[in-house]
Amino acid sequence: MAASSIFMVAPITVFKRNPTFSIRCMAKTPQSGETGSSKQATTPNMTTPPPPPPAPKVSSKFSDVLAFSGPAPERINGRLAMIGFVSAMAVEVSSGQDVFAQIGNGGVAVFVGTSVVLTLASLVPLFKGVSVQSKSSGLMTSDAELWNGRVAMLGLVALAFTEYVKGSALV
Repeated sequence: MAASSIFMVAPITVFKRNPTFSIRCMAKTPQSGETGSSKQATTPNMTTPPPPPPAPKVSSKFSDVLAFSGPAPERINGRLAMIGFVSAMAVEVSSGQDVFAQIGNGGVAVFVGTSVVLTLASLVPLFKGVSVQSKSSGLMTSDAELWNGRVAMLGLVALAFTEYVKGSALV
């Protein structure tokens, strides 16, 4: 006498889906001649949202662009710091020269050239009246650029400070 499994005894059934379905609207529209209905169907209000307010006009005057609280100074310094920090780290890793040795070996000319080109490239759109916020979207926003520039400024100062302290401790 063989013991039977519960799976062997239960019949296998195939379930079939009914691929057709329908949607029925429960709203009732008043028919002509129908009166006394306290609830009347209303159509949803399909209006378009109002257009966004126009962006404030950006001043393209030299004194406004380069003012202490203007759009240019912190952005340009942050961009220079980002490039300077990454290039200083790359040269230090590849050749072993610290920041002060890089400056002493012709780094001043490269720094001045990079500063002039990057400053002009940053100022041209601002003088044309294009705001920084209008060109930012998604992950690369103008606020992210400001914070990255601030961190790069701190990183470049910290790099120079630690190398100075390390160099003075050896003497």
